[in-house]
Amino acid sequence: MKRLITLMTVLLLSFATLTQSNASPFQQKPATHLKKDGTPDKRFKENKKPAGPLKKDGTPDMRHNANKKAAPVKK
Repeated sequence: MKRLITLMTVLLLSFATLTQSNASPFQQKPATHLKKDGTPDKRFKENKKPAGPLKKDGTPDMRHNANKKAAPVKK
């Protein structure tokens, strides 16, 4: 009888330990896909968002400063 109680206790403790280590199997993924160097991967839609307003066809509206590229400084 003591062996049975000991065996049941060991099984219960090992089961509790196994389930506790895998308590959160549904971990959230990061919001953006990243490359190995940590920069956003532009192959994915959520990383291709333009900085400024868009025209009706979906292209960036170049009348706004947020969509213009930085012009080189002339001397």
